Amino acid sequence: MEIRKNSGTLKWILIGLSFFFLAVFLLLPLIYIVTTSLRDGITGYIHSVTDPYAIKAALLTIQATLWAVVVNALFGLAAAWCLTKYAFRGKKVLSTFIDLPVTVSPIIAGLIYVLTFGRQGELYPVIEQLGIQIIFAVPGIVLATIFVTFPFISRELIPVLTAQGTDEEEAAALMGAGTFSIFRKVTLPHIKWALLYGVVLCTARAMGEFGAVSVLSGHLRGKTNTLPLYIELLYQGYDFTGAFAASSVLVVLAVIILILRIVLEHRGKKELDILK
Repeated sequence: MEIRKNSGTLKWILIGLSFFFLAVFLLLPLIYIVTTSLRDGITGYIHSVTDPYAIKAALLTIQATLWAVVVNALFGLAAAWCLTKYAFRGKKVLSTFIDLPVTVSPIIAGLIYVLTFGRQGELYPVIEQLGIQIIFAVPGIVLATIFVTFPFISRELIPVLTAQGTDEEEAAALMGAGTFSIFRKVTLPHIKWALLYGVVLCTARAMGEFGAVSVLSGHLRGKTNTLPLYIELLYQGYDFTGAFAASSVLVVLAVIILILRIVLEHRGKKELDILK
């Protein structure tokens, strides 16, 4: 379908509205974050972002994000492979459950984990006997982050694997190739850009998670505060410079992730055009 090239009034109205909404809802807040974080000068900004509590919050955010990406990459590959390469009863049910974290409020997700692993939960005696603390501890934050980012990688892989079909893999199997060899030499080259794209989306979502982590963390400063929780703590304490300085770190990371996303999209489309 050819894109309509219209130089009339409607075109410029739509362009103007698009830029207006971008300016109001994106550019102005970003400018405000930058100007407020630098309100006390560059020295004040550096002092805020190098505060020991800020560094601990950033490291915890990175830790939870890495766990979420690794676990969801493994699960995403397994789930996508299972749903696209095999026929079995309950396939639609499994697919529906994968999407559940998208529909459930993060606050509710946090409460579910509190009820499951807290003192009132059935699993608490077992967890306590093993000496594992989940609620108000780092494992709880990791679990919450994994839950809210659950579908991101699998949902990027499923359409690609579905479009790929099974002909090439069946041919490789008939030629005597093993399962791992088929995956490494046949399947992975087709899905590598979708996998990387899913990892980027999962990383972006994990770094900014607030609701579920807030319920499970206990807000222990320097121990269970991720960067978003640390920003809220500073803001509620009227330390606006510190809050916006920490926010600028997340903004910079978001911009880097956005650039990676654009690069991956471009390289993926370029490789697809070459294959065609």
